[in-house]
Amino acid sequence: MTLRAVIVGAVESTAVAIRAFDGSGWDLSLVVTLPPEKSARHSDYVDLQTDAEKVGARLFRTTQTNHPDTIAAVRAAKPDYIFVVGWSQICGPEFLAITPGQVIGYHPAALPRLRGRAAIAWTIVLDEKISAGSLFQMADGVDDGPLLEQSYFHIAPRETAQTLYDKHMVALDKMAKSALARLARGDTEFRVQDEDCATYAVRRTPADGLIDWYQSATQIDRLVRASGKPYPGAFTTVKGARLTVWASTPLEPALPFHASPGQLLVDDAQGLLVQTGAGQIRITDWSWEGEGRPAMHGIWGSDHG
Repeated sequence: MTLRAVIVGAVESTAVAIRAFDGSGWDLSLVVTLPPEKSARHSDYVDLQTDAEKVGARLFRTTQTNHPDTIAAVRAAKPDYIFVVGWSQICGPEFLAITPGQVIGYHPAALPRLRGRAAIAWTIVLDEKISAGSLFQMADGVDDGPLLEQSYFHIAPRETAQTLYDKHMVALDKMAKSALARLARGDTEFRVQDEDCATYAVRRTPADGLIDWYQSATQIDRLVRASGKPYPGAFTTVKGARLTVWASTPLEPALPFHASPGQLLVDDAQGLLVQTGAGQIRITDWSWEGEGRPAMHGIWGSDHG
């Protein structure tokens, strides 16, 4: 018997999951996603039209998971399983009841660690050494359902949001193909999460990328790496103009300057060298909304004016 599926999502991980259905023997009948005019909801939004067409899936665009029209469209597709991959909205009880116990979610963390939001950014900010992609059974809780598949990998010392994102896409491709094969042959074994190891990650917004120059160079560098592409970037203000920092590195050993946190020390071919609360950091890639060079101004950060 051919199993039927619906996928819900709007980002690159959704596209990876869709491609896993190619040649799987499954019938992916429907892809639920955002309309293009709402793409700003996800900084890593992907239009899934082409991927859906390649596997013969119809596209249904919606802004609300739990809207009656969305639920009706998913129910009409008569899925055996629903996969929620790359979708930031909560799936309510009526949605989950379409295929009870057979709604599978994806989370870019080593569940039960880092349940919740912005797991990729938090992985870097917290200086995690190991992470994983997780496919799990969705229920009423927050990423706490039994695990179907997990794929672990190490976090590099200079991991960025983009490189970690890419690692998760590789892990998801592997897990999705394995999960589809397992479920197709009737292997529905799930592993209960260990609640003693659970932690929760709170939502992050673009405003959380604001650099606090009183933090250490190491902490600021983690923020830069965690906030970079495909996300909006870490930033500071220089005389009221926004400077977005895309790449940096702590300077070791520090140069013998006496300076205040947020003070520009050097502007040369290697980048912008800035004093922090502990150590110095070199900014090597940035975008600047002001006129001229940011080096024209001495003290950075909104607190300094």
